[in-house]
Amino acid sequence: MLNVTTRIPLNEKNIKAANLAGLLTEQEQQVIANYVWEGYEQDKNSRRKWEKRTDAALNLAMQVVEGKTFPWAGCANIAFPLVTIAALQFHSRAYPAILPSTEIVQYRVIGDDADGAQTARAKRIGTHMSWQMLEQDSAWEEQHDRLLITIPIVGCAFKKTYYSGAKGHNTSELVLAHDLVLDYYAKSVEACSRKTHLIPLYRNEIYENVKSGLFLDILKETWYQAPAQTVRTVHEAKEDKRTGQTVPQPTDATPFTFLEQHVALDLDGDGYQEPYIATVEIGSRKLVRLVTRVDRMEDITKNAHGEVVTIKATEYFTKYGFIPSPDGSVYDIGFGVLLGPLNETTNSIINQLLDAGTMATTAGGFLGRGAKIRGGSYTFSPLEWKRVDSTGDDLRKNIVPLEVREPSNVLFQLLSLIINYTGRISGATETMVGENPGQNTPAQTTQTMIEQGSKVYSAIFKRIWRAQKEEFKKWYICNAIYMQERQVFGAVGAGQVATRDDYLGDPSRIAPVADPNVTSEAMKMQQATLLVQRASSTPGYNKDLVEKNFLQAMHAPNIDTLYPGVAKTGAPQDVKLQIEQLKQQAHANKLEFEKMKFVLGLQEEMKLNQAKIMELNAKAALEMESAGGVQTGHQIAMFEAAIGAMKVHNDNIHKQIDLMLRGMNNGEGTTDNGGGAVPGVEGPSSDQATSGVPSQEGGA
Repeated sequence: MLNVTTRIPLNEKNIKAANLAGLLTEQEQQVIANYVWEGYEQDKNSRRKWEKRTDAALNLAMQVVEGKTFPWAGCANIAFPLVTIAALQFHSRAYPAILPSTEIVQYRVIGDDADGAQTARAKRIGTHMSWQMLEQDSAWEEQHDRLLITIPIVGCAFKKTYYSGAKGHNTSELVLAHDLVLDYYAKSVEACSRKTHLIPLYRNEIYENVKSGLFLDILKETWYQAPAQTVRTVHEAKEDKRTGQTVPQPTDATPFTFLEQHVALDLDGDGYQEPYIATVEIGSRKLVRLVTRVDRMEDITKNAHGEVVTIKATEYFTKYGFIPSPDGSVYDIGFGVLLGPLNETTNSIINQLLDAGTMATTAGGFLGRGAKIRGGSYTFSPLEWKRVDSTGDDLRKNIVPLEVREPSNVLFQLLSLIINYTGRISGATETMVGENPGQNTPAQTTQTMIEQGSKVYSAIFKRIWRAQKEEFKKWYICNAIYMQERQVFGAVGAGQVATRDDYLGDPSRIAPVADPNVTSEAMKMQQATLLVQRASSTPGYNKDLVEKNFLQAMHAPNIDTLYPGVAKTGAPQDVKLQIEQLKQQAHANKLEFEKMKFVLGLQEEMKLNQAKIMELNAKAALEMESAGGVQTGHQIAMFEAAIGAMKVHNDNIHKQIDLMLRGMNNGEGTTDNGGGAVPGVEGPSSDQATSGVPSQEGGA
């Protein structure tokens, strides 16, 4: 049991204190430091076998080979990249699927939102948190990228989410599984009562922490004055070997290693262990910091007597798991463990085939005493002959080649079988890595093969989505506690504003934008295309969101500028209505064409009648010049009658044209060219009809 005399109550003042270690005596500080160290050693011992398996997995993934002397020095020593291929295939699919765009966070609106206030708030939260992660915390995406390449090899990794006073904003740091020591059989990260994070700190960082009050004043202590004595673990030594580095001698530039342990300690003597964070330097085992792991007094539940019932401790770590361990461990397993034995077998078979090929190519033999050959090495060039003292028969009898078999075809078939089943486990089959399944394979068959192959990743994507949701919830809570009242964010002049009040809602509504069921770009594009088709044929869809979802699937830039939406551009006319209008317009155009054709025919007839009238006038004038007798008067009368009939006919035609033109104009203000005249045709008159024809009396 922890024996500490000084009592530290869990009140508002101590919750907000930067360091409580100064309230303890040096002896009590050492007691807590020893308690932290012993707990760290116990948890580390519980996961020794896991560390051994994980080290072997990392060696396979990073193509690290050990020296071999069997079957001879310098024999084949190939490391086949099965684990590496599996990890890269997973990462290439997970990265764009988990982080699909610049919008990575969403706040779900549940229930009615008549005035749209909840939707607007959700939009602000999603945009603000996405900006915080991708822009304000510039290292977040890079570390998330590293996480997605680490977990398929090791099996799990962790994110540590907290408000950084030094940076002035929230941050989520990647914590590798080797650097977060938990009890191997803990039920979960949240349920684990003791978590130890190994943190390297340089001298300047320690100095800053001391001067800011985060650490005790240890600047004059002997262990700080001397070069840092790093405690090299077996894992660290193997990691140096994998990276090809050597351990440098301790200097002033060597970082110190600290144990930041999240542990439960009863420091107020009430029998209930409160959550604390104790930081101990690993070389000197010196306690440098002690703070509570509670953010608010509201997280402490007490009964009517003022006694603590429960305390909701602040959780900083989020586990990103790959495949849950069947033995119940809190550490998940990855391809490094699943494919490790198969990868080792593949390496052995390949090396055996290469060694067999080497022996078959360069094998020697035995020389009998009867072969009279000078000692030394013999090399042959093309067309070269060596002179010896033995006869050919003696050479044939005394030189016996060593019998060596060719590389085994059975081993080669076994190698193909192992690699094939390795691809089934990892999902890295020929179709999934982009190879052509065959020229005669139907497209639908290939699509089905890819979809079934992606099932391997679907469950893993959902685990990552679930873990990402928990990380975003922690980020949301940090905003609710530490964010300033009003924050302007985004590009300069964008004018986007978020407030702390936005984060006083339910943190369980926060979620990633990524869809865990979509495991490929092709699937995402197919889904977006189907949505567009459904929205165009079925009423009730939000077509703006459907269109923007389609543009996002296409990775189109500047979506808001490219498609501002119906509210700004106006609603498009219904397609069916447009088609009907076009049909009616075509029918109207056809009728107009027929009318114009008829009018033009009438105009041509009027022109022909006018020509005939002029011809009759000319004949009548000619008869008048040669007038003589009654017969000429009768002929002139006949001319006048014919001209009068044609005039009446032209008048009728002119009226028809006038009516047609008025109908075509349809009252749009088009006149009939002054008194009903036909365009291009002069209206007939009695004077024009009889011009040049003198009256009968005048010709008598």
